[in-house]
Amino acid sequence: MGAFWVAALGAECLTDQPDDYVARLDFDGEFFLDLRFRRVAHPSTSPARLHPDLAGGEAQGEVVARLRRLGAEHVDIGQGDVPWVVLADPEGNAFCVMEHRDAYVGAEPIAALPLASASPQRDAEFWAEITGWVPFDGVAPATLRHPSGLGPLLEFCPEAEPKRGKNRLHLDVRPDRDEDEAVLARLAEWGATKSVPEAPDLPWTMYTDPSGNEFRVLAPLS
Repeated sequence: MGAFWVAALGAECLTDQPDDYVARLDFDGEFFLDLRFRRVAHPSTSPARLHPDLAGGEAQGEVVARLRRLGAEHVDIGQGDVPWVVLADPEGNAFCVMEHRDAYVGAEPIAALPLASASPQRDAEFWAEITGWVPFDGVAPATLRHPSGLGPLLEFCPEAEPKRGKNRLHLDVRPDRDEDEAVLARLAEWGATKSVPEAPDLPWTMYTDPSGNEFRVLAPLS
């Protein structure tokens, strides 16, 4: 699956291990997003609360055709007659290829990361605190973007139902070394809940945001 997404996004492969595949999207030499694909024994079957929306724009049809050649399949998740195209990657994870929207100009190859939220404005304030991303005038009830104006939008969308089960996809954040302890100390104040560790001595700590969505705080880079 990692190889599919590297090709789909034009990302750089950092680690190609059977159980742990890491790729990077570099936006300006300083701001980047890493994508990590880890093998799990029991993948979650809960409804997806986070998925990527890829930039299609005026070339939406061409983008869809290229992704189909890479192995994506059309999938019906009940979307009905909508201007975006819903596909699934080789492991069945649904994602969208978006039509042109002014809010997505310059946001590519990933236009947005929609996250299901019980309270979009509250969750946007929470994620702004832990990421340093800033409010953006998008199409969702609340939206954040990296202060550089590059990269995907983080969209907070009203949840269709309360969260149940573990999310199949989640976000990771990595504080700067000089901010690490301060961020960890204030997570509970901002509304995060610490989760039971998956195993001892892991280089990350798992939390849930105020709507119950899992995220990991990674150790700073050395």
